[in-house]
Amino acid sequence: MVTEPPSQAQVLVASNRGPVSYTLRDDGTLEAKRGGGGLVSGLSAIGPDADAVWVCAALGDGDREAVRRTGGRPDPADTGGQRVRMLGIAPEVYADAYNGVANSALWFVHHLLYQTPLEPSFGPEFRAQWASYETYNRAFAEALADEAADGAAVLVQDYHLALVPGILRALRPDLRIGHFSHTPWAPVDYFRLLPDDIARQLLRGILGADRAAFLTHRWADAFTACCTELLGGTGNTAIGVHGLGADGDFLRERANRPDVDERIVTLRGQIGRTSTGEERKTIVRVDRTELSKNIVRGLLAYRLLLTDRPEWRERVVHLAFAYPSRQDLAVYREYTAEVQRVADEINAEFGTDDWTPVVLHVRDDFARSLGAYRLADVALVNPIRDGMNLVAKEIPLVSERGCALVLSREAGAYEELGEDALVVNPYDISATAAALHEALSMPADERAERAKRLAAAATALPPQQWFLDQLTALRA
Repeated sequence: MVTEPPSQAQVLVASNRGPVSYTLRDDGTLEAKRGGGGLVSGLSAIGPDADAVWVCAALGDGDREAVRRTGGRPDPADTGGQRVRMLGIAPEVYADAYNGVANSALWFVHHLLYQTPLEPSFGPEFRAQWASYETYNRAFAEALADEAADGAAVLVQDYHLALVPGILRALRPDLRIGHFSHTPWAPVDYFRLLPDDIARQLLRGILGADRAAFLTHRWADAFTACCTELLGGTGNTAIGVHGLGADGDFLRERANRPDVDERIVTLRGQIGRTSTGEERKTIVRVDRTELSKNIVRGLLAYRLLLTDRPEWRERVVHLAFAYPSRQDLAVYREYTAEVQRVADEINAEFGTDDWTPVVLHVRDDFARSLGAYRLADVALVNPIRDGMNLVAKEIPLVSERGCALVLSREAGAYEELGEDALVVNPYDISATAAALHEALSMPADERAERAKRLAAAATALPPQQWFLDQLTALRA
């Protein structure tokens, strides 16, 4: 049933993925699944009387069928009471915009992932994909213009929607528009890998906002430098920084539910004990198999630890949870296979009848991830580049042993956690292996003290406050 358009909203959020997704069952009915994350928590903080609406894209066939049946306005019973406007963008346009531009160009630029002798090559195919990216962004801008009350506040999210502020500004100059980047921002020379006109169009798109915000000062400064170099400055757009923190209350409560206790029993069995009955130490990582997460080099550093420090053989287990991501792109499928291959090599080289050096899980299981958090002696977070990396904040918060954190200096979390972490260059597997040894050897009292300070820093700006701070700054 198509629902009637509701009254115009005072607060609007726009993001590629919304708070609900749909699966079309064999019997023709739709199954709704609610999402989580910082935006869902954040938007809930403004309360039910704020007259808010969330504009998002239909991501798959189930979502598109829901759009067809509801006119793009899902039943609030499916969304946790959230008002949602879901856009039924043509599948081929969405694929070009999302995979062709956002995830295969903008993501690669901001995370410095290109193998530049071979890529990128921006030719006619990319220009066609860019036209779809423009169409996709215009669809969001037009929906926001349609939904927004006079003078409403609009919070546009991430690199998928970089053109929206500029388009929306032309349609509705009365609105207060903010754009938030959840990724890093590329340094000037790397950003200029993009075609000159497109690089300027992206910057002008974001500068259509009253306020452009980032997770760290480093990413904000990089954006400002790009604007200065390519456009001569940021104009009237204010620049802000909001370092998204972990939701401590939720994580601690969720990590102690019965299903997590059950996963811990299984994990303890996989970890095992030494021949003398000693508990083995654990190095924990939890990531998507995203190219920027640097999982393969993390495994290589662990192998080097076992090679150079034989005293750790049979005394430590690497719990490596690598959940497949973006498997519709060949380069991601190949990377996922390489993670499995290297893990298998380590186990073949060092494993014994009662010791598996790497316990690799590739099926996403949140309860199991939380179980690993609780068991962590060492957290390994070594991305090539990361906007923030909430795992670096979550593991010290949940660990029952007061874990040590080995952290890449290229993670946004380094800005807040670097003082109490063991900081590494993500490309240097020798230094990472040495940091793992130092973390495993750290006295328990020092580890506990560091973990306490890490947990305090990690929860300094929880999702609700993070969202409200942006909204307050935008309205000011």
